[in-house]
Amino acid sequence: MALGSRRSARERALSLLYEADLKGEPVSLVLAELPVAPQKYAAEVAAGVEQHATAIDDLVARHAIDWSIERMPVVDRAILRMATFELGWEPDVPMSVVISEAVELAKVYSTEESSGFVNGLLAAISRELRPEEYKLGSRP
Repeated sequence: MALGSRRSARERALSLLYEADLKGEPVSLVLAELPVAPQKYAAEVAAGVEQHATAIDDLVARHAIDWSIERMPVVDRAILRMATFELGWEPDVPMSVVISEAVELAKVYSTEESSGFVNGLLAAISRELRPEEYKLGSRP
């Protein structure tokens, strides 16, 4: 899949996760109610976040010093969940790409401080989930 295609799929997955979070509904219900299915990768990421929600939230919570998941802005929470899913369950996507894309989404869709927060938190998560890749210096 081309970089532009993955980027737009991530943007769509972000909007799906954001919508589900705001509505307090499962992502699967949001996906089922769509009149037109999203790109395949967007649906896979959104569904993967739902499928692995407990493990993802545990990882984010353990590495978010002095921040509870509930206290995070909805957009940041969705970006972190999506990127953590890719780091943990999409090994074909390079760690540096996952983090860079998440930081870019934070710059575009969240606050000025969010990109640094997302970058730091994902770096810590990647040290746990992808220690070999992290040691090789492929971090952003």
